[in-house]
Amino acid sequence: MFKLRMILVMLIFAALMIVPAPGFTSTYLIGTGIYDITGPAAECGMMGYFMPDQVTEGIHTRLRSRAFVVVDPRSGKRVALVIAEAGIIPQGINQAVVKKLLTKYNGLYTDQNVTISATHTHSGPGAYSHYALYNLSMFGYDEKHFNTVAEGIYQSIVRAHNNLRPGDIRINRGELNHCGWNRSSLAYEENPDEEKARYNSNTDKTMTLLRFVATDGSDLGTVNWFAVHPTSVGNTNKLISGDNKGYAAYLFEKQIGTNYAAADTFVAAFAISNAGDVSPNIYWGYPNGVDDYEHMKIIGECQYYKAIELFNEADVNLAGSVDYRHMYVDMSNQSISPAFMPPDHSGAGKTCVAAIGASVLAGSTEDGKGIDIPEGLTYPYDISVLGNPYKLAFTISPLDQQCQGKKPIVLPTGRIKFLGIPMTPEVLPVQILKIGNLAIIAMPTEITTMAGRRLQETVMNALGDQVDYVVIAALSNAYAEYVSTYEEYNVQHYEGASTHFGPYTLNAFQEKFDYIARAMKNGVSVSPGPTPRDISGSQLIKIPGVAYDDKPLSKSFGSVETDAAASYTRGQTVSVTFWGGHPKNNYQIQKTFLKVEKITPTGAVTVANDWDPETRYYWKRSGTANSKITIEWDTTDAVPGTYRIRHYGHWKSGWTGAITPYEGVSRTFTVH
Repeated sequence: MFKLRMILVMLIFAALMIVPAPGFTSTYLIGTGIYDITGPAAECGMMGYFMPDQVTEGIHTRLRSRAFVVVDPRSGKRVALVIAEAGIIPQGINQAVVKKLLTKYNGLYTDQNVTISATHTHSGPGAYSHYALYNLSMFGYDEKHFNTVAEGIYQSIVRAHNNLRPGDIRINRGELNHCGWNRSSLAYEENPDEEKARYNSNTDKTMTLLRFVATDGSDLGTVNWFAVHPTSVGNTNKLISGDNKGYAAYLFEKQIGTNYAAADTFVAAFAISNAGDVSPNIYWGYPNGVDDYEHMKIIGECQYYKAIELFNEADVNLAGSVDYRHMYVDMSNQSISPAFMPPDHSGAGKTCVAAIGASVLAGSTEDGKGIDIPEGLTYPYDISVLGNPYKLAFTISPLDQQCQGKKPIVLPTGRIKFLGIPMTPEVLPVQILKIGNLAIIAMPTEITTMAGRRLQETVMNALGDQVDYVVIAALSNAYAEYVSTYEEYNVQHYEGASTHFGPYTLNAFQEKFDYIARAMKNGVSVSPGPTPRDISGSQLIKIPGVAYDDKPLSKSFGSVETDAAASYTRGQTVSVTFWGGHPKNNYQIQKTFLKVEKITPTGAVTVANDWDPETRYYWKRSGTANSKITIEWDTTDAVPGTYRIRHYGHWKSGWTGAITPYEGVSRTFTVH
């Protein structure tokens, strides 16, 4: 830890200030936008670790959608890129956002030119997928949360569209060490020696950053891609958090002075790339629930400081046209030509109906450990390890098992159906955005280090001299677990066991991305492919809202139960508990559940909100329908003075169903 801290201190001295961009001639129209997508802060299962007892109980930081629109003024072609602080982007979210955009803009934005990527935080609320597997641990579907995420993403794109202005896009790349480690190194080592020898690490350490600058020299925003999982905060956490990538984005935006309430403000997005086997935790071991936030800060800070460095030194402009290609592919039924099969294979191959393997139950050992079994269970295997997995409510097809090869099927997600709908999607989007000489691969899965390298190489070769840079935007537009290499798949670690469509899944994706990349290079269209099903109206198990709120007879909503002390020494934590309403009544979108106010001669000044990491908003059930709201504030960085803490919320009447706002405020206290 001390070694990492010293590295960060050195980086701070190298990058304390954001350097203004010099003037230059604009190439594109550029717009940026940001909007709140924070969901239910209480009593909603969290997305990522699939732990039934991991249910939201408050907020560490709010979650946001960050959008970038780029228009080629010569051709009129445009693309919209969104980085959303969410665990996944279910296909239904993509469909809902595009539908809203089609209605508002009459075809200007479609599924062809809109990419929506998740940062993959594992500390956000779930229950917003239309496919059953991803709602299982939450015990249902939360329509209000789904609509909040879709609306927030849509609003971020609307803001980016409204903020379009002439400008340029600068690109920079650099290596970032000590900020992620391969959690499945044994699987990585199965890749060919000559291939591994081409790289200096078993993770992708390259950060690629774009700097968006207006013609007047003002900075509009930035986005970068770097391969590390946002799993610093473990599966015992119950506070909503953007994890390490959200923290890095917060630090960058705070440095610039982003105003989250403004329609036009600077936007900094930290996106995920080929991080399927990259953990932030190897240095410390499995998250222990005690030091998680400290470790999250270290991994967030290292990304933040590298991004500042690349941002300040970005002096190469992207140049060239804006373009895109998109198609849908039934990944359960793809024939793969010999040209895209592994080198030691003769003939063609095929993909399989979706299924997950036994090693999924082990979890990703360093990030989200499951039951106490080892990774690497291959077919055939000793069923005594698990007990007989076939004594279930479904059977495993011998043909499916044959297709899946080394993966011992424990859950055939493509065969198990509710109302005729499989547990996971099989029709997936394949998309490339081109902004000048940069190609962005929109991948609807998580993807391992080497699998990502192969896919990038495929697209680079197909596009030829049209591009100089290729990045992977993982977890984009839909979600279907993992993609590993053929070699990694056959040892069946967590990533291979989570590769739904069999050992040749990557090969199938390579062939399809090659096809659309060559179509882009040659200026020809592609077949749209099969239309994915819209199952928004087929959600049988819906999570109910709040029935009503109550409080002790002698109290009012917003009454203080436990007040602040009269004074604190800097570094101490202030804690105030209020009688409140359930946070599901109103998510406080684009607002806050709390404010820390400094008392000055001219009035109260807000110094922290519920998105600032020095605060914590906690919810706890008390009795049948009472809610206790505890707000904490870490005073380590506080300026000496007099303060108070204010709480905002809403309560629901059990008689009329009316939802009414309330406020509560603590005593004033001093920090010295």
